[in-house]
Amino acid sequence: MTTSGELSVKPSFQFVLSHPAHLLSFGFGSGLARKAPGTFGTLATFPIYWYLAPLLTDEMFLLMLVCAFVVGVWVCGFTGKVLGVSDYGGIVWDEIVAFMLVLFFTPPGWYWSLLAFVLFRFFDIVKPPPIRYFDSNWHGGLGVMFDDLLAAGYALLCLAIVRNILP
Repeated sequence: MTTSGELSVKPSFQFVLSHPAHLLSFGFGSGLARKAPGTFGTLATFPIYWYLAPLLTDEMFLLMLVCAFVVGVWVCGFTGKVLGVSDYGGIVWDEIVAFMLVLFFTPPGWYWSLLAFVLFRFFDIVKPPPIRYFDSNWHGGLGVMFDDLLAAGYALLCLAIVRNILP
C-alpha cells in the first residue's frame, strides 16, 4: 500500500455504498468529486455542522468530534487499505472532522465562516511545517486524520489573530 499511486479499486458511488467505512471515508459521496475532492469534503461539512451544532451542548459536540476522529482513524485506514492507497484524495472524512472543529470555534457570521473555509483549505493544501512532515511520515488512518487536525489548528490560530486585531 502506498500513500500515492495506483488504486487497486476504482472508487465509485457503488464502492462508497458497499461499506459504512467507505461511506464515511468518502464524506457521504463528496469525496467522489473529480476535481478538488478535499474542497468538496470541506464544503460538505457546513450542512453537517449546521444540523448538529444546535442539537448538542458544547461538551457533547466536542465529545462527538473526539469520537469522529477516533472512528476516522479506523475508517480512513480501512478504506485506504481496500483502495491500495493510504491517503487517497477522495478520502475526506479527515477534512470533515477537522473543519467541524474549526467551525465550532469560528465566530458567528458568514464572513467568518468563509474566512475559516479559506484558511483551512489553504493550510490543508500548502501543508506548512510540521503538517508536511506528518503528512509524509505518518501513514494509515492516524496519518490521514492528524495532518488535517494540524491544518485546523493553523486556521484557528489565524482566526484568533484576525479576531483580536479587528475592532
